Amino acid sequence: MTVTRFAPSPTGHIHVGNLRTALMNWMIARKSGGTFILRIDDTDAERSKEEYVDAIRADLEWLGLTWDREERQSARLDRYAAAADALRAQGRLYEAWETPTELDLKRKKQLNMGRPPVYDRAALDLSEDEKAALRAERGDGVWRFKLDRARIEWTDGILGDLSIDAASVSDPVLIRADGQVLYTIASVVDDTEMGVTDVVRGSDHVTNTATQIQIMAALGHDHPRFAHHSLLTGPGGEGLSKRLGSLSVRQMREAGVEPMALLSLLARLGSSQPVELRDTPEELAEAFDLSTFGSAPTKFDEADLRPLTAEVLQRAPVAAVDADLAAAGVPEEMRAPFWAVMRENVGTRAEIAEWWALARDGATPLVADEDRDFVAEAFGMLGEPPYDASTWSDWTGRVKEATGRKGKGLFKPLRQAVTGRASGPDMGDLMPLLQAKPKL
Repeated sequence: MTVTRFAPSPTGHIHVGNLRTALMNWMIARKSGGTFILRIDDTDAERSKEEYVDAIRADLEWLGLTWDREERQSARLDRYAAAADALRAQGRLYEAWETPTELDLKRKKQLNMGRPPVYDRAALDLSEDEKAALRAERGDGVWRFKLDRARIEWTDGILGDLSIDAASVSDPVLIRADGQVLYTIASVVDDTEMGVTDVVRGSDHVTNTATQIQIMAALGHDHPRFAHHSLLTGPGGEGLSKRLGSLSVRQMREAGVEPMALLSLLARLGSSQPVELRDTPEELAEAFDLSTFGSAPTKFDEADLRPLTAEVLQRAPVAAVDADLAAAGVPEEMRAPFWAVMRENVGTRAEIAEWWALARDGATPLVADEDRDFVAEAFGMLGEPPYDASTWSDWTGRVKEATGRKGKGLFKPLRQAVTGRASGPDMGDLMPLLQAKPKL
């Protein structure tokens, strides 16, 4: 069975980069009838917050990305300790005490000598007395995994055949001096023990994947199928790292972005397939094809979400927006006819209330100075509501006959005066919705 996972750290809100990773893994699982695990990476007790765990769940539920089971890494510390003990027994995990300043000086020296800036494994040459002295002086050290300095090769689901020389990579730290287990080993243990078969993540994890393949092998496990998707950039190719906070799922939801607009865009970004709005996440999964994705940086433009969100609402039946109509104050008997007229003109659900306020109370007229007398005369020729489907044509016909205006000079000033807007629904359809006579 296909098993995938999404492993967010509860140190903040999910942003578009996180969501793209989650969505790809979710679609792989759902397309194959497999299992999708939500795995909370909360080994950093100081930075992890329960409020963010709740927010992650809420965001995924809003998007319709359901999970089959949830795991908490903080509940699996004994499994990581057992793996670390197994690596120590093999001589593959060793303690080191260099300070950040010392490591930085070593890197600079190696670069000046034209060598890769990798850790020199000085800790392996320490005697037991030297280790004891360092432990007494500096406390516990970090624990590094001793890489087998050979080439690490695998076939990536997006990038194709990859090969990384482990001699060009520093022995990764798996456990910090304060005892915190880091992602590199926690993910290895979880992926292997939970039977994860497919892992899709960002291309910034390629080197990390290489080291994890060796750790898995040292623990006696085969590695899952890895695929590394391209990283998102801004519309001009700029990095998103400084903007990710403003691109959180929560903020997009608050801005009125529809779930399927966001998912439909992210499901195809970076692939050779065009973005197509789908009605459900399951439809996206059915059409998902990992082989269509490339390695080039992928541009993400928030502006692309606006027309997709509008399209979602244009497709929505009245039942799908009934709660929004009710919240806006639209009477139950008016909801179906109101939505039939407004669905083509609403960009977000928040605009429903704006259009109903116009229909109920009237708008602030938008009138050019040169049209003020004309509009006043025309409004004097309009009766009181209720209006019907023929009101607009009958009224404008009388105004045309009385004033001699026609075409754009007739219709545009009246539309703007009635609605306070330069565009909107067909006026013949709008007039029956008006609850109050327009006034200057």
